Amino acid sequence: MSCCAPGADAALVVVDAASALPSSDEVKLASRSLGGDTHQTDLSLPTVHCAACIHAIETALRKLEGIESARVNLSTKRVSVRWHGDQVPPIFATLGRLGFQAHLFDPQTAEEDKTLSELIRAVAVSGFAAGNIMLLSVSVWSGAEGVTRDLFHWVSALIAIPALAFAGGIYFRSAGKALRHGRMNMDVPIAVGISLAYAMSLYETITHGEHAYFDASVSLLFFLLIGRTLDHVMRERARTAVRGLSRLAARGAIILRSDRTREYLPVGEIEPGMDLVIAAGERVPVDGDILNGSSDLDCSLVSGESTPRTVGPGAHIQAGTLNLTGSLTMRATAAAKDSFLAEMVRLMEAAEGSRSQYRRIADRVSALYAPVVHLAALVTFLGWMAASGDWRLAMTTAIAVLIITCPCALGLAVPMVQVVAARRLFDAGVMVKDGSAMERLAAIDIAVFDKTGTLTLGRPRLVNAPSIDPAMLAIAAGMAMHSRHPFSTAIAGFSSSSNQPRLASISEHPGFGIEATTEANTWRLGRRGWAEWKAGTGGDCKFGGYGGTVLSRNGVIVASFDFEDAARADAWTAVKELKDAGVSIQMLSGDTAKACGEVAKSLSISNFVPSLLPSGKVERIEALTRAGHKVLMVGDGLNDTPALAAAHVSMAPATAADIGRNAADFVFLREGLLAVPLALDISRKAGRLIRQNVAIAIVYNIFAVPIAISGYVTPLLAAIAMSTSSLIVVGNAMRLHAFTKRAGLGNVLPEKRARPDILVQSR
Repeated sequence: MSCCAPGADAALVVVDAASALPSSDEVKLASRSLGGDTHQTDLSLPTVHCAACIHAIETALRKLEGIESARVNLSTKRVSVRWHGDQVPPIFATLGRLGFQAHLFDPQTAEEDKTLSELIRAVAVSGFAAGNIMLLSVSVWSGAEGVTRDLFHWVSALIAIPALAFAGGIYFRSAGKALRHGRMNMDVPIAVGISLAYAMSLYETITHGEHAYFDASVSLLFFLLIGRTLDHVMRERARTAVRGLSRLAARGAIILRSDRTREYLPVGEIEPGMDLVIAAGERVPVDGDILNGSSDLDCSLVSGESTPRTVGPGAHIQAGTLNLTGSLTMRATAAAKDSFLAEMVRLMEAAEGSRSQYRRIADRVSALYAPVVHLAALVTFLGWMAASGDWRLAMTTAIAVLIITCPCALGLAVPMVQVVAARRLFDAGVMVKDGSAMERLAAIDIAVFDKTGTLTLGRPRLVNAPSIDPAMLAIAAGMAMHSRHPFSTAIAGFSSSSNQPRLASISEHPGFGIEATTEANTWRLGRRGWAEWKAGTGGDCKFGGYGGTVLSRNGVIVASFDFEDAARADAWTAVKELKDAGVSIQMLSGDTAKACGEVAKSLSISNFVPSLLPSGKVERIEALTRAGHKVLMVGDGLNDTPALAAAHVSMAPATAADIGRNAADFVFLREGLLAVPLALDISRKAGRLIRQNVAIAIVYNIFAVPIAISGYVTPLLAAIAMSTSSLIVVGNAMRLHAFTKRAGLGNVLPEKRARPDILVQSR
């Protein structure tokens, strides 16, 4: 089922309509800046239940002034609200009026989920009661009459009372709260159906009637709870992955103050610019750069590789990595909430949060369910009263309609598949940022790859350093230290503190290079055409022209740089699998034609365009889109960000720039590129399962509702039929595991792998 029992978080202050709301300053402090005046606030909603709840919350919040978007994640029971401006919208007050408890989400505070244990107890109680009532009912069905039949009915009534009160309380509390706040949810008709079935059975018992449906009301509750428990377990799988990542976060670190004193601070209080001491055996709490020390790091979380990475001064390290051998002193470059680990947690939490096209259809149907079902039951009751004049028969038939039309199968049709697919991708090292991205990925027919850092490892090596003037190399290295571009990283490795020049006004122009000034000169490190531009000529500083990476002084080339790079592992296999799946391959790059040609030849890519500016990549993708193609963009650099945003769907490696990871729909953690065909394969299989599940749910209702209205279904049979349809949907979603056994990243024949030692020259 798509509803869950309310669960309170004892460790956090719960805010509802009757309690004090957090101040604007508290909300701002807990919010994450998205650039400009746009912020994102994450709230925990322990009492969110179903599709109707999601619709009510998102609709109400989106009507508030200043709200850009509101997205409820049913799996993690949270809502992410994006808003802009200086004034915080009345988010908490609005949620309180709807009857939803809320509190500011704190990733460092463990949230205890008591729902599963409550559901298991409820299933046990209702199952025990249903089994005993069924045994008593067998005697009635076998012909017991008179006093004996009445006795069995009274015993059944007594057994049903505690079962309905305890196990049914999950539904009654939810329905009561919804009605008190003037709204409907999927628990309202369930509570009504259970209550009417029991009340009708009690009346039959008092009046010595032949038929009582205590077994129907309790068995209905039992089957409903089984379905709800299965749904909760499936969602718990997604939450388990997120919690596994969260557990990798350090709780705090030793801060090295300017006076050389040391102080322990919780990770939430660590700010960019602070110096931290990371001892051997400790996890890195936030992203940062190493100042002193050398060590081996376990970076399996980031790269997926088990081999430790040796790091030293100047290396950038990420939150969640484990320091293995030596002590390190690092400088924080991001707060905990903005670290790489936190970003991965957010990506995983978002996997099931957004609605794809099929999900929106299911949500709309579920939102309409309560009024439509009540109307159908009322019409059934009136119709049978008019046709037979027997109010008992009319009421029993109406109860069966209420029960059999529960849209739990339709509500489960999409989220079940999305949760399984997201977890399957996560196990293979692929983070899904947007649940609808899987639907979009399944529709692609062209995959566009960037070269450096995507098809290649993005760790080029400068090969002609001995032939470069040492003074010019020192200047270039000093400029390159201010950029994360792979070529800059390679040049920056030749920096030396002894001959480091004094540079001022250093700025990076994405897609072109770095500009810096000294007392008398303007230096440019980057594209030849851009670097050759001379100040004062009236030309555009982003003038084109290509020819490799160079250093210029006042527009005159003083040094040129040659690099070599290695292709990513499995790049050849990934390209081949995409072609076999019917996807055309293109490569767009800002690098030289020679370098692009070598990569394209080694990977069997026949269509490539070299020497492109960032705007050129966007124009190329837009042209493909206008031609009717669905484009997948795979890129990693800052200059790839516009193209990632322009594509139908996008992917980026975990080593990509922060803004590139934020723009991508998928982020893959492995060195190889098999994540791309893997994600495509799982997305296409998930799409087929979603369509099958929607069809199952629709066909079930097409056949079940007329049969129930016609009076051929008792409340007990209605309960069994409704629960069976939900179990079929869940079982169909679980087939995705069997479909994707072959999707492990290591299941590739070694002879088909691209040789990792292929070196690509770039000049």
